[in-house]
Amino acid sequence: MSGGVWGGRPPGPAPNRRLVVEADGGSRGNPGPAGYGALVRDPVTGEVLEEISDGLGRATNNVAEYSGLVAGLQAAARIAPQADVEVRMDSKLVVEQMSGRWQIKDPNLRALARTAQDAERQLGRVSYVWVPRARNADADRLANEAMDAAAGKPARGGEARGRSGSASAEGAQAGDSATSRAVGWGPPRGRATKTLLLRHGQTALSTERRFAGRGDIPLTEVGERQAAEAGARLAARGGIDLIVTSPLQRARRTAEAVAEATGVALQVEDDLAETDFGKWEGLTFAEASERWPDELSAWLASGDAAPPGGESFAATASRVSAALDRLLAAYESQTLLLVSHVTPIKLLACRAMLAPLAALFRINLDVASLCEIDWYADGPAVVRSLNDTAHLRHNEA
Repeated sequence: MSGGVWGGRPPGPAPNRRLVVEADGGSRGNPGPAGYGALVRDPVTGEVLEEISDGLGRATNNVAEYSGLVAGLQAAARIAPQADVEVRMDSKLVVEQMSGRWQIKDPNLRALARTAQDAERQLGRVSYVWVPRARNADADRLANEAMDAAAGKPARGGEARGRSGSASAEGAQAGDSATSRAVGWGPPRGRATKTLLLRHGQTALSTERRFAGRGDIPLTEVGERQAAEAGARLAARGGIDLIVTSPLQRARRTAEAVAEATGVALQVEDDLAETDFGKWEGLTFAEASERWPDELSAWLASGDAAPPGGESFAATASRVSAALDRLLAAYESQTLLLVSHVTPIKLLACRAMLAPLAALFRINLDVASLCEIDWYADGPAVVRSLNDTAHLRHNEA
């Protein structure tokens, strides 16, 4: 979208409750002593609502991973039937198979996948996101405790767990250190990977606040100047290790101006491109509302709704999140400048703040504005600035 916000109307009805399921499983020997762990988290507060872990006897890694998924989905359905759930796992196999992109050939895994699908039917929208192992630390801890039990080793940390794997009241009061880090105000571990997020400069569509998605429109003269001003500011800041840009020319030209000013290498990441607004491309909000009133109302009410011939915010979030995960894994503890568009940048801010997709409509991002987000390997993220335009001589759309 060209403007910092989409039209003048608030979102539709309040969305379903949202939950996050984190799941993991493993086997020492593959097959060997196996176990799984899963937890359900409130995405707004970070509070862990339930933990589940159990041993499986002798099983494979993949069976253990799927067992963790099933346990997590069933727990989410117990806590809040019909909730929208984002499942986070470090098993690429499970994420791709449950997302329908890979076939499930193993009969044992097919049976477990059907059980997971049965649990999905008790929930609202269920989406799957791959995360690096370091960002799945709590589920990994639970799975390792279950594998210890399956192998006859004492439980780690001395926390008493029943056969169901739920922590005892005494154990919860004692406060597991990993859970405390996730829920409380304790400092994250290690050095952050810093992302500076730069929206492209002005275009002809942004001045008229028109939908601008995959159309490959150039910067205006003002946009070129804004890109140069951003470059000068970032050159003075220093410390950038790599510039990564959307392939669309309005972002790429902005990134090139910064690369020229800083001398930093530049690479293209296709998944940082703007949302595809389909038939709304080039229209104002009012024009789209007049021609497609029902479709626009659905789009405002749900992140799963797409413009005619276009892409939903949920689909954009999935690819943008995957791009970020690849960059965090490849450039840990470095400083990256990501040059993109209003929707991808808002989605990254929402991910960092554990905010729902509806929050997109509550964030304003001006052209050529900067945001800064720190991402820590053990999970937390810190938004350090949002919509910073101090480098621009005039704040123009």
